[in-house]
Amino acid sequence: MIAAADEPDRAVPETERSERAAPWSAGRWTRDPLDVRTEEGGIVVEAAAGSDFWRTTHYGFVHDDGHALLAPWPTDAAVEVSFDTSTLDGLYDQAGLMLQAGDEVWIKAGIEMNDGVPHVGAVVTNRVSDWSLAPVPDWGGRIVTIRASRSGVEGDAVTLRARADEGEWRTIRVAPFDADAATAGPLVCAPMRAGLTVRFTRWAFVEPDVDLHEDPPAG
Repeated sequence: MIAAADEPDRAVPETERSERAAPWSAGRWTRDPLDVRTEEGGIVVEAAAGSDFWRTTHYGFVHDDGHALLAPWPTDAAVEVSFDTSTLDGLYDQAGLMLQAGDEVWIKAGIEMNDGVPHVGAVVTNRVSDWSLAPVPDWGGRIVTIRASRSGVEGDAVTLRARADEGEWRTIRVAPFDADAATAGPLVCAPMRAGLTVRFTRWAFVEPDVDLHEDPPAG
């Protein structure tokens, strides 16, 4: 049993949820951020102004220049990313988790600032993007975890969940995602401004969901 990336030296008791190490060095950036530094076992990432992922819908443009740190996503594991929302304050500032099966097939889920309020949501893309979101004003300034687990009777879907701190899990999306050979990891974008930095505290591959209507396995 292996500790999560933010706790490399801690022995994990057998009673805890199984986690596979996802050291920050294991991933590859889709686009190098302006700056990345380690801090207390996590990383602090500075996004480039104008960075984003989006394909066509509503706006008519394609943006494929966001920052995502991606590693192979094991088919027998869920993936979780945790981050501090304190620095998200500009329009469309966003941080969270990205799943990618190709340039035109991907999902990003996380916290995004919209009209001055943090929203939890997801963009599901298969050639074109769609966007779902819900306001979570009390999640500002907290550590948020985004989780993805493969689901469906054929394993051709993904269940996305989120929580603030150690609160209850909230299911935010069930979406088609039929891709065994996918990558996953932390995401940060700053579509409208310069100077956004986000602190990621954890990136781990963990036990998958048991059922859509059950909470994930407890840590």
